[in-house]
Amino acid sequence: MFAPLKIWRKWHGKANITQRRHAVASALAASACAPLVMARGHRVEGVPELPLVLDSLNGENTKGLLNTLNRFGCAEDLAKVRRSKQTRQGTGKYRNSRYVMRKGPLVIYGDGSSQVRQAARNLPGVDVCHVSRLNVLQLAPGGHLGRFCVFTEDAFRALNNTFGTNKAECTEKRGYHINRHVMNCADLSRIINSDQVQAKLRAQRTSVRAHDKTKKNPLKNKAMMLRMNPFAKKRAELVAKREADRHNARAAALKAKRSKAGRTAKHARTKRDQDLNAGLEKSFADAEAVIAEEIRQGAYQPGDSEEEEEDN
Repeated sequence: MFAPLKIWRKWHGKANITQRRHAVASALAASACAPLVMARGHRVEGVPELPLVLDSLNGENTKGLLNTLNRFGCAEDLAKVRRSKQTRQGTGKYRNSRYVMRKGPLVIYGDGSSQVRQAARNLPGVDVCHVSRLNVLQLAPGGHLGRFCVFTEDAFRALNNTFGTNKAECTEKRGYHINRHVMNCADLSRIINSDQVQAKLRAQRTSVRAHDKTKKNPLKNKAMMLRMNPFAKKRAELVAKREADRHNARAAALKAKRSKAGRTAKHARTKRDQDLNAGLEKSFADAEAVIAEEIRQGAYQPGDSEEEEEDN
């Protein structure tokens, strides 16, 4: 292949560190919204609350952790992950990633429950992450918010130090303040259409064009034709009336012809024309018989006439 893609190609764009921190905080906040979690495909109907915080995950092995998750309503989501395992389509199956699987719960642990990482690493679809190392790739896989997160107690308490609150700054990220709500009511249409706001607004302005920017064809534009020829409307009415009268007269004539009296008159005309034609044919036949008789007697020479005799 000529000029192949280089391995050092820049595939990612730079973003400010504050923007990345806001993105992680927003993704973490979305994990506590049940509609977003369910819209992402997680089965959380049996989970008692979101976010789910557990305090007995530190000293458990893989079997005990699985039983604890099933006891708090995660069994259906874990079963969905196991059913979704399938072979990857295309040649990607040869690149050390033969199987694909849906995302399951994300277990977030703190410093006091570090053994959870070892216990959860063999569960299908379950990811683990330290509370101080949360990232958007785990909180919003594929760019879709609403990852199902399971917190340990110490990790949930450490969120205030990691991201801060509206009253206190965070201790781990210097100079970072969590986003604050700019509006108490996010329904903009309700605010704009309220009587209090509409009463202070001016009336809606309408622009009136002083003159037409395009020249209109009077033959196609009726308004322009009436400006040039006021009689055009009356003329159109007369033409329409004449066409309507012609149409009605034609319909009346056809009706008269197809009536009983019309058929009788047509039969009489046909009989008269046939009689006239028969009389003409008989007259020509009699004339030809007279000429043939004169020729037979020798009294008629073809080509002779009285006009030739007068000329001589």
